[in-house]
Amino acid sequence: MSEQKHPMTLAVRELQKHKVAFSVHLFDYLEKGGTAHSSKEMGVPEHAVIKTLIMENENKEPLVVLMHGDMQVSTKNLARTLNVKTIQPCKPEVADRHSAIKWEARRLLVPNARCRFTWKKAF
Repeated sequence: MSEQKHPMTLAVRELQKHKVAFSVHLFDYLEKGGTAHSSKEMGVPEHAVIKTLIMENENKEPLVVLMHGDMQVSTKNLARTLNVKTIQPCKPEVADRHSAIKWEARRLLVPNARCRFTWKKAF
């Protein structure tokens, strides 16, 4: 059986370049479906889906939030943790400029000076 065609993204290219085993799960987009829809389509618990949120602080400095699909981010608590005044989601056109799909390959692997990464256990 022939393999189904899938989009060739920078992430897919990086995985292939480094010979990382992965599988592609294609499904129809559902407006406002979110991680509940994607987890159902992939047959995994919603908690196993990691969503990427592109946020910014009051100075328009971007940050990337990775979190479980069934969780929500408290922008107030995040701002407090990062010692900034406010955190808010970027507008879609701004988020597109900062998303991994638009970044050069090296930025997928190495954080650059434009983005702040903070890791904190959720449990």
